[in-house]
Amino acid sequence: MVDLLVRAILVGLAYLAGSIPFSVLVARATGGPDPRTVGSGRTGGTNALRAFGPRWAAVVVLGDLAKGAVPVLIARWLTGGDALVEVLVAAAAVVGSMRSVFLRFAGGGRGVGTGVGTMLILQPLAVLLALPVFVLVILATRYVSLGSLLGSAAMFPAMLLIWAVASGAVPPAYLLWAGVGPILIWIAHADNIERLIRGTERKFDLGLLAGRRGGSA
Repeated sequence: MVDLLVRAILVGLAYLAGSIPFSVLVARATGGPDPRTVGSGRTGGTNALRAFGPRWAAVVVLGDLAKGAVPVLIARWLTGGDALVEVLVAAAAVVGSMRSVFLRFAGGGRGVGTGVGTMLILQPLAVLLALPVFVLVILATRYVSLGSLLGSAAMFPAMLLIWAVASGAVPPAYLLWAGVGPILIWIAHADNIERLIRGTERKFDLGLLAGRRGGSA
């Protein structure tokens, strides 16, 4: 019973960690625009780049990665490496990033940064294998949303490849998360998918990386 309670608490705390809206906190700390009022209206790294420029956007991205990675690390430490609990914690963190209790369950992110953070702990090699898909798609199309969709989708075949080469490195629960996690991210991108189909999706403005804010990206 105690073990079950500890695991339930870990999942709940992971949701709260995932709910932390780092871009909103950065906006309040720096006096910058609320990211929910610009661009896509979301709180993720790309919109933070539009609102704050690259320096503070990097802080947001690191925060989003951490709120996925840290809860999984804590779960691993407290449970002795219970893969299923780690995955439940990962899922809770991603859901929190999408539906933040601190933002009244609306206007959160897409879960990409937090999801990557969880995978950096669960199986970092899968992230390295999927990363070129994310980067190359964005460079080729200038659609960050499409890069996120295809990059997340590449996580499952990456995990399958790792499992085929070294099955001991991929517990079944990790494989499950590599399949379910991208589905959550795709659901969060429903409006982007609709705009991609219609040809009205925003393209990423490379000038943002040089510090220019705003734009149509």
